[in-house]
Amino acid sequence: MGKLIKLRRGKDIKLEGETSLEMAPAQSIRNYAIKPTDFNGIVPKILVKPGDEVKAGTPLFHSKKNAEILFCSPVSGEIADVVRGDRRLVLEVRILADAVNKYESFPKENPSSLGREQILERLKQSGCWPLIRQRPFNIIADPQDEPKSIFISSFDTAPLAPDYNYILKDQAVEFQTGLNALVKLTAGKVYLNLKKGANNCDAFAKANGVETFEFEGPHPAGNVGIQIHHIDPINKGDVVWVVNPQDVAVIGRLFIEGRYINEKLIALAGSEVKNRKYHKVFSGASIETLVQNNISESKNRFISGNVLTGTQIEQAGYLGFYDNVVTVIPEGDHYEFMGWLIPSYPRPSVSKTFPYYLTPDKKFKVNTNFHGEERAFVMTGEYDKVLPMDVLPVPLLKAILAADFDNMESLGIYEVVEEDLALCEFVCTSKINAQKILRDGLDMLMREG
Repeated sequence: MGKLIKLRRGKDIKLEGETSLEMAPAQSIRNYAIKPTDFNGIVPKILVKPGDEVKAGTPLFHSKKNAEILFCSPVSGEIADVVRGDRRLVLEVRILADAVNKYESFPKENPSSLGREQILERLKQSGCWPLIRQRPFNIIADPQDEPKSIFISSFDTAPLAPDYNYILKDQAVEFQTGLNALVKLTAGKVYLNLKKGANNCDAFAKANGVETFEFEGPHPAGNVGIQIHHIDPINKGDVVWVVNPQDVAVIGRLFIEGRYINEKLIALAGSEVKNRKYHKVFSGASIETLVQNNISESKNRFISGNVLTGTQIEQAGYLGFYDNVVTVIPEGDHYEFMGWLIPSYPRPSVSKTFPYYLTPDKKFKVNTNFHGEERAFVMTGEYDKVLPMDVLPVPLLKAILAADFDNMESLGIYEVVEEDLALCEFVCTSKINAQKILRDGLDMLMREG
């Protein structure tokens, strides 16, 4: 095993509604959508129109800044609609799927025998390139760059997160083939980070060509940004690429089968889900079929992703491109009389006003209430207790609010993305939207070049 890194700062938020390690019966999903809003910094150039027939792997749109970055259909079928919002912003490209998938064909090749440029070309042509993201900025990687390293986190410590050891237990060949392609893309190392004490599947335990580290500690120990900080920190001018472990297997399938098969196992989780199991779907699937007759009758919040960083969607909404879990919790739209003073029901908290710290294994049923409103943004030291990085989060956020670029850089903005500050937002007594502020700061820096 690799070197052990112990993290003490952070907090595990234990919620009711964990997904059992079981597969749900296969279900036919006809409606899919790829959402350009899932990709930071991307302005799409639409390549299809309603009524067009597409295959899995047919380009739907490309980036206006870089036409090499193609976004392809995960399924074959008919383009149902191109949904636009204010100022004609493209929100969704919807596809009505065929009963049986048809695929665009790409070469079947062993990536170990290919050069870097050949692998880059295969990934760009097939639609696999958006699976690779870049730090800093949390954007799709630029194919013209060469990263100093590539990171893969084999575990997720967010609330109700999926278990990648279960998901990839039968995909060791696909995962290793994906790794063989990734190692050709950097002159540096590919890091595969493991959770200490986990019963690692063969895909992780027998991975070759990578350097492994073990991490021990509470959330956000599973965040790849935290792992980068402790292994290969990002300085100004550095570029590091990150890939989700399921997406490594998607890349592997491209080279093995010569097809863009962006199929994944997603966890259906949350206290309001009756039958919580894993579902095999293609990227961008509508969740309507998965939750139909499978949720409580109360008013619910549907989240593509986890409760800390996910995106609210409708009951008939679509899975986000990078999301591997759908969470359903009660909608917090009711008023709590003196809720700020009286702990009216059990809920997770870092405050010792709530005695639940005496029962560390207790799981909570949560809703979306904020339990307060936005207040003055003061330095209390709360953020520092849950962020295991040598970064000063409150001064950083204030530098962003002041548009102070020099301070933003000196305070470590290149090392963090939204998910790294999600716990800070959770513990914040001022109810500050830390993730949005950070995203605004990263966008400002990108605009300034």
